[in-house]
Amino acid sequence: MSPPDRQQPGNPVEELLRLLARLRGRQAAGPRTGPSPGRRPWPAILIGLLVILALFTSLYKIDTEETGVLLRFGEFAGYAEPGLHLKLPFGIDRVYRAATGRVNKEEFGFRTLQTGVRSTYAKKGYEDESLTLTGDLNVTDVEWIVQYRIADPFKFLFHIHDPVEAIRDLAEAMVRKVIGSSNVNEVLTTDRAMLSTLIEKDLQVLLDQYDIGVRIVTVKFQDVTPPNPVKNAFNEVNEAEQQKESLIFQAREQYNKEVPKARGVARRTILEAEGYALERINQARGESSRFSALLAEYRKAPEVTKQRLYLETMEEILPKLKEIYVMDRKTGGALPLLPLRGEPKGGQP
Repeated sequence: MSPPDRQQPGNPVEELLRLLARLRGRQAAGPRTGPSPGRRPWPAILIGLLVILALFTSLYKIDTEETGVLLRFGEFAGYAEPGLHLKLPFGIDRVYRAATGRVNKEEFGFRTLQTGVRSTYAKKGYEDESLTLTGDLNVTDVEWIVQYRIADPFKFLFHIHDPVEAIRDLAEAMVRKVIGSSNVNEVLTTDRAMLSTLIEKDLQVLLDQYDIGVRIVTVKFQDVTPPNPVKNAFNEVNEAEQQKESLIFQAREQYNKEVPKARGVARRTILEAEGYALERINQARGESSRFSALLAEYRKAPEVTKQRLYLETMEEILPKLKEIYVMDRKTGGALPLLPLRGEPKGGQP
C-alpha cells in the first residue's frame, strides 16, 4: 500500500541484476577461446557502474517547502530538512516527500480554473458537493474551502492510504452535519462566521481522532445561496425580512426617543407635586402656629387683639379697593365728603 504523492525511486539492486544478466548473456554468446589481448575489462566496468549507481542512489534533494521522511528497510529513520542529503544506497534508505511548508487548500462545490486579479471558477458538475439540506428541510447551495497544513509528515504519508480524500470526506460530512442542524436563515444570512468556526473546531477534533497529522488552518464559506429554481423567491423573502428588520429598528429608535422623554415629564410632574405638597404642608403648619400664637394673645387681651386684627385686616384690604365709602354708625348713611386739603383764601386754589 503506497501513500499518495510519494516519490519512490526504482530498485537499484534489481536494475543491477538485470544489467549483469545482460552482460553474462553477451559473454556466453561469444567464442569460447582464451582471453584475447583486446578483451574489455568487465570487472572494472562493473565496479565503476556500482560506484556510479551507489552515488546516484545516495544523493537526494529536499525542496524548500518540503520535509523528507526517511525509511530504512521500511522502518521510520528520521526526517530530512530542505537541502542536499546523503542516504544509504541501493534502496536501503528510501525518502518520501511531504509539502509541510505550504498551506494546502481543498475546494468544495466549485473549482478554481485560473488565479489572478480576476480568478475564474467552475461550478457546473459539482452540485453533489454543494447542495446541502438544512435543519428546517430547505436546500442551500454551499461553496466552501478547507485550508490545512501537514503537521506530521510521517502520519500524513503512512497512517492512512489517501489522506487528501479522507480530509475531503470528513470535511464534507462535518459541513453537512452542522448545516443540517441549523435553519436556512442562519446559514444564508446571519450565522455564517459562527458556523464556519464550529465546523473548523469539530473537523480538527475528528482529524485528531484519525491521527492523520494534519492541522486545520481555516474553514471558510465561499458562497452560500439558495438553489437557482428558488433564488428569486428567496430574494423576495430576504427583502421582506430586511424591511421587517428596518421597521423594527425604526420602532426601537422611536421608542428610545419617546419613552425617556415621557419618563422625564412624569418625573418632573411627580417632583412638582411633591414640592407643592411640601409647600402646602409648611404653609398649613405656619398658619397653625400663627393661629395658636394669636389665640394665646387673644386670651390675654381680647379687646386689644380684636382691634389689632381689625386694623391689620383693613390695612390689607383698603389699598386694593377703588372706591371707599365711610358710613356713619348712628345714621346709617354716608358721611359728607371731608376736605382732604384746605382751600386758600379768596377762593383761589
